[in-house]
Amino acid sequence: MALPPHFTALVLLLIALVFANVELSTSTQIVKAKVSCLDCKANYDLSGIKILVKCDQVKKMSMATTKNDGSFETQLPTDISKSGPKALNCLAKLLGGPKQLYASKKLMTSQVINTTHSDSLTIATPLAFYTSCPSNTNQVHCKVASSKTVDLPLPPEWGLAPSSYYIPFFPIIGIP
Repeated sequence: MALPPHFTALVLLLIALVFANVELSTSTQIVKAKVSCLDCKANYDLSGIKILVKCDQVKKMSMATTKNDGSFETQLPTDISKSGPKALNCLAKLLGGPKQLYASKKLMTSQVINTTHSDSLTIATPLAFYTSCPSNTNQVHCKVASSKTVDLPLPPEWGLAPSSYYIPFFPIIGIP
């Protein structure tokens, strides 16, 4: 006696749902760290700052957003197609926040390292920034230029979007 086709399809669908939730990677590594502000007053809100974690030989990246105290955590980006345990060379980079931030290149990136007392990872050097241009730098580096785009007039009969959609936009940020 053969099973009805709708029952067979239901069984196959349930099997597919079970295997869809299976995590192929048995161990996930979490990066936990903090960012710090070098010229902020006490109790400054450090939430909303974006941190990017990128590893060599892995196409995916991981993004984290800081909490009120500047702490963040994110899962280490992994590539399931790579086989075998391998030490990954990973960097964490300070990307920006809800307000203009100023940081030197050496304070913007940090190597991801293992911690000695837990199973999580952390950063080797602190990620730090200024909320205003530091007084010990050349003020030319801290000027922010206009980000206005150029809109060239195109004939309407061409049926194209405004030229500002095609001309590259390069945001200019202040980095001492």
